[in-house]
Amino acid sequence: MVTDPPYLRIARDIRQRIVSGDLAPGDRVPSTRRITQEWGVAMATATKALASLNQEGLVRAVPGVGTVVAEPARDSGAASGQGLTRERIIRTAIASADSEGLGALSMRRVAAEFGVSTMALYRHVPSKGELVRLMSEAVFSEEPPGPRPHGWRAQLTQEARWLWSLYERRPWLGRAMAGLTRPMASPHAMRYTERVLAALRGVGLTPYQMIHVHLALLGYAQGVTLAIELESHARQDTGMTPEEWMASNEARTEAIQTSGAYPVLSTLFGDDEFDLELGTLFEFGLQRFLDGVEALIAKR
Repeated sequence: MVTDPPYLRIARDIRQRIVSGDLAPGDRVPSTRRITQEWGVAMATATKALASLNQEGLVRAVPGVGTVVAEPARDSGAASGQGLTRERIIRTAIASADSEGLGALSMRRVAAEFGVSTMALYRHVPSKGELVRLMSEAVFSEEPPGPRPHGWRAQLTQEARWLWSLYERRPWLGRAMAGLTRPMASPHAMRYTERVLAALRGVGLTPYQMIHVHLALLGYAQGVTLAIELESHARQDTGMTPEEWMASNEARTEAIQTSGAYPVLSTLFGDDEFDLELGTLFEFGLQRFLDGVEALIAKR
C-alpha cells in the first residue's frame, strides 16, 4: 500500500482525535513544537501538518491562543453529517473525479456537495487516500461482459479491453491505480489480477514471468490512459478540440516538416492525414504486446 508522507500521517492522527471527540471545538491542537517532540519530525513537517488540517477546515488559528479545533457548521441540520453514508460519499466522489479529475478531488470538495463540514465526512471515510481506494474498489466491482473465452490470448484480450473500457470512461482510475510497486489493497481489483494470472497458468511461464506479464499489461493500459487525462486537461486549458488545436498549429507544423530535417516523418503520409485515435492505438499496442508474450511462451 502507498505510504503517506509524515505530515499527512500526523494530520490523520490529529484528525482522528477531533473526530473521536478527544479534541472538542475550541480546544488547542498540538503546536508545531509539540508535534516535533511527539512525532519526532522537523518543524517544517509539523507546519505542513497543521496547514493541511487548516485547509480541510478542521482547525483555525486564534491570535494569542494558537491553533484550535474549528467550530462545525451550524447553519443546517445537514452540517452534522446526518443522512450521510459511506456509499453516498463514494458515489459523489466518483462523479466529481469523472467531471474534474482526481487532482481536483478533496474531502472539502466532496463535503461541499452535501453542504456539510469536512469533519462530517471523516466520520465515514478517514482520509482522502482511503476515499480514493474505496472509489477504485467500487469501479472494479464490475465484471467483464460475456462468457470467458478459451485460450490464454483470448482471455488476456478480454481482460485488457475490459480494463481499457474502465480507464476510458474514468481516466482518473489509471492514476489512482498507478502504483505498480505499491499496489493498492483492493479485493475487487485483485480479482482482475487473479483472472489475468489464471489465463497464464499452465502455459509454461515461470511465476516471475506471469507477474511481469500482468504488471507490464497493466502499466501499458495506464500509460495510454494518461493521454486521455492529459487531453481532458488540455481541452479545459485551451478551449480547443484536438482538431482545432492541430489547425491552429498547422503553419508551424508545416514549416518544420518542409525544413528537410525530418525526411521520413515529413513524407510518411503524403497528402493523407493521420488521425490519432487512442482506442486504435491501444488495440495496436495490445496485440503487439500479446505477440511478444506468445513468442515468450513458444521459447519456453
